[in-house]
Amino acid sequence: MVRTILVLGAGKSTSYLLDYILENSKKENLQMVIGDLHPENISQDISTHPNCNVVALDIFNDQERGRLIESSSIVVSMLPARLHIKIAEDCIKYKKHLVTASYISDEIAALDKEAKKNGLVFMNEIGLDPGIDHMSAMEIIDRIRYEGGKMLLFESFTGGLVAPVNDTNLWNYKFTWNPRNVVLAGQGGAAKFIQEGTYKYIPYQKLFRRTELVDVEGYGSFEVYANRDSLKYTAAYGLQDALTLYRGTMRRVGFSKAWHVFVMLGMTDDSYVIENSEGMSYRDFVNLFLPYSPTDSVELKLRHYLKIDQDDIRWGKLIELDLFNSSKKIPIKNATPAKMLQYILEDSWTLGKDEKDMIVMYHKFGYEINGKKKQIDANMVALGENQSHTAMAKTVGLPVAMATLQILNKKITTPGVQIPISQEVYKPILSELKSYGITFKEYEVPYLGYNPDSIGN
Repeated sequence: MVRTILVLGAGKSTSYLLDYILENSKKENLQMVIGDLHPENISQDISTHPNCNVVALDIFNDQERGRLIESSSIVVSMLPARLHIKIAEDCIKYKKHLVTASYISDEIAALDKEAKKNGLVFMNEIGLDPGIDHMSAMEIIDRIRYEGGKMLLFESFTGGLVAPVNDTNLWNYKFTWNPRNVVLAGQGGAAKFIQEGTYKYIPYQKLFRRTELVDVEGYGSFEVYANRDSLKYTAAYGLQDALTLYRGTMRRVGFSKAWHVFVMLGMTDDSYVIENSEGMSYRDFVNLFLPYSPTDSVELKLRHYLKIDQDDIRWGKLIELDLFNSSKKIPIKNATPAKMLQYILEDSWTLGKDEKDMIVMYHKFGYEINGKKKQIDANMVALGENQSHTAMAKTVGLPVAMATLQILNKKITTPGVQIPISQEVYKPILSELKSYGITFKEYEVPYLGYNPDSIGN
């Protein structure tokens, strides 16, 4: 009997997901249906495959969306997170399993009782971060506990970056996933975490000036800034007694200090519209946020306003983005500052056709066993192949695809709205990911956690 996998949304993170399903389609008797608003953007290798059917779909067309979900065996939603609730409600109605790579929203969480009642697996946060971070962390945390250890510290960092071979700009960065999410990173409330037994809060306007450094063997140094809410995983990971719980985003050293310039100017604000945005030059955009002067240039005003010297590395980064160009125009009507900044950044930071990206993930586990404090550090580095088959697409799409097949094959059966923290989920997926080169290196290091006799914590 043919089993139908419905994939909704075929954006940047889906290349490996679609390949995996089709590569397994004959052996597993699968038919893949892709529903997307722009089917013409799907590669011919995918759209012409005999076991694939591509459908033009407006996700707000309730009748067509419902028809596709009803006729499927399982649904994979790779749509923007805000749209998952429509899919999830249909999956409850038509009694279909659901897989997404997105964070669990309150609306999705509220469907847990109905999902369990109908025996449905609603697997969320099964991409990279969230996803591989959960699975790889729980594998080591469970092992430490099995051996009798008590968790004291957990830190987890992930970065989507440009591969060293294509690291050619002063920011050491290019977009490898949704640029809008990068521009809006850290907004929506203070970053919250526990560090050395003390609750810490970093407001957005200070977020990119509070970083820590980590080194990855063979790849050099990185900086980390805090994610929005590390505390929400306290219960999920069973870390109620941990003295440190901190999740963050990795960038190359120096990125955050320069990005802080945009935050201080107000360029990342997405809450209001600039009425005359269409046709505005890059230079005029910068000038929007600076005081009036009848004599000083835009460059001089910015340096004075933010106290940036001409030999400051941040200045070189700003110049490199062509921010002061009066010829380049922004073609967006009624855009927010964040949308205008995104357009400018995409002009410089779009990954070239043959360029490669890089994913770096780093975990720290501090624990006590037999009266001694120990620490394990673990890291994973994945490199992309090209602009379409990126490391980001690989590390997001493969876990989604693997979980989908595991659910179809009744290897993952626990019903309800969930994240991949049980052995039933993480053991087979982490094992299979190794065959794709996604592996973690572990190191025993001196425990550097909380000292109750320290001061100033």
